[in-house]
Amino acid sequence: MPGERYWEIDIVRGIAVVTMIIFHAAFDLNFFGVLPLNVSSGFLRMLAYLTASTFIFLVGLSFTISYARASERLAGRDLTLKYVRRGLTIFGYGLVITAVTWFFLPNVYIVFGILHFIGVAILIAPLFARFGATNLILASIACLVAGYATNAIPGPWPLLWLGTHPESFASLDYVPLLPWFGLVLAGMAFGHLYYPDGRRGFVLTTREPRLAHPLSFLGRHSLLIYFLHQPILLLLTAFLAPGAMITGLW
Repeated sequence: MPGERYWEIDIVRGIAVVTMIIFHAAFDLNFFGVLPLNVSSGFLRMLAYLTASTFIFLVGLSFTISYARASERLAGRDLTLKYVRRGLTIFGYGLVITAVTWFFLPNVYIVFGILHFIGVAILIAPLFARFGATNLILASIACLVAGYATNAIPGPWPLLWLGTHPESFASLDYVPLLPWFGLVLAGMAFGHLYYPDGRRGFVLTTREPRLAHPLSFLGRHSLLIYFLHQPILLLLTAFLAPGAMITGLW
């Protein structure tokens, strides 16, 4: 079915939404001095990387499914414009995050965070749509290697989106194209192997578990939740420690 959603993907995305909320709640409590939590290393830092990696991998997987289905009814300019609009829209959402964080936290505002990255990834993913799984995996490895090499070298601000940045750079969220686009390509390879032509290429013997419905709901509305969860967390933090909140912001 052209518009069919796969509940197993929504559940995985929903789990990532939950872990995102957990990490951001811990980050806020530490940032505003409510609780002394270590968010820079250890379990919470690994949770943050795992969450981001899951979202980005699913960007590639979902793109493969979407592109295969769209190719059945669109071609040429119309197919290209579909992903140009989608990519620019999500990048625009990222610019909103940039503006908000610049106003409230000018020293660590988000310049190229996960929404900026996803927007750019969607813009360039069609260039790799015709690659088979093997070539996508090779390209993924190349991105990962190039990313780790690039991140080790300080560079000017205009190349920040690519993965190199000045030594003084600091941001609440930074997801450069290298190495993270490698995970998008890995997700696309997974899609080619297990969801060929945008259809599930394997048989699930069970339907979506009833207990998993809340997770799949979160997965279906992950972008909206991304925008709403942080203001809600900040309101809860302000309720718990209004003095710390004011000090942290100003």
